[in-house]
Amino acid sequence: MEEIAKKERSIKGKTVVVTGASSGVGRAVAEAFALEGCNLVLAARGKEGLDEVVQLCHDLEVSAVAVPTDVSNAEEVQKLADKALEFNGRIDIWVNNAGVMASGKFEEIPMETNEQVIKTNLFGYMNGAYSSLPVFKKQHEGVLINNISIGGFMPAPYSAAYSASKFGIRGLMETLAGEISNYPDVHICNIYPQLQKSTGNLHSAKYSGLDLKILPIAADPRDTAKKVVELAKNPKQHKFPDAMSYILTKTYGMFPKTVINTASAGLRMIMKYVDAPANPGNVLEPSDNPHRIYGKPMLPAPSKNVKNALLTGIGLGFGYMFLKSKFSSKK
Repeated sequence: MEEIAKKERSIKGKTVVVTGASSGVGRAVAEAFALEGCNLVLAARGKEGLDEVVQLCHDLEVSAVAVPTDVSNAEEVQKLADKALEFNGRIDIWVNNAGVMASGKFEEIPMETNEQVIKTNLFGYMNGAYSSLPVFKKQHEGVLINNISIGGFMPAPYSAAYSASKFGIRGLMETLAGEISNYPDVHICNIYPQLQKSTGNLHSAKYSGLDLKILPIAADPRDTAKKVVELAKNPKQHKFPDAMSYILTKTYGMFPKTVINTASAGLRMIMKYVDAPANPGNVLEPSDNPHRIYGKPMLPAPSKNVKNALLTGIGLGFGYMFLKSKFSSKK
């Protein structure tokens, strides 16, 4: 009974910090916590998008404040934590979500851009942990949630700095989980969603002619946000929020060379025939409009039945590949 009560505990009235809250998954996460009746402290570099989310929270009759923050700057993140403490006297949940991406041939992406991807993604999550964990230890409770993405387990082709940052975040948080293991009510939770139907793709930096749209199999950011809220209610160290994220990471684990080489070859083929101009995106500057949750898909989203069929087909296909590799190795 005690375990059931723990899983069903309410987070109403809790103070939640969300970084990267002005658009995409972060905006969906802010909305999801607002619907739970939480107090929101919202961070992103651009004030305009933040103000829109604050108004949304007020419309849902919850308290919210915007704190423009560049998460790659440790001093700004500490000021964010200080503002959160001033806002409601404590921090209950901190969601590391702000992130940027640059795609293209590694040597054709400006090094300044590659460096900033590392600073925003890896240092940004490090700064969030550095400012929130001391608060949680002092309170003897708190939940740090990291939106790492499946990029923490498998590389994104032609996105070297992004992949390095995501692998780095997972290693960082694995270590910190050990450091807080003597605080039973302080938790570090990592979530690994797949591609999202969010504005992230619209805002990312694109080089070498790459200007890919959102794939039909991408997940709904609001569904991902619900899983983030579930982690806040029932903390666990690792969570794959959808079947596709689990299948993709397990597949890469079994056939790493095949997966990355095939994906890279596919993008090389596209780069031969597509020549979009270089777009620096939001890596060095705050995100432009649109400040919303959803981006623009390549094709209409498939129905639930079609998605289930695709997942089943993928599962059977890779199951066959696995069995075939096992059989071949025994010869």
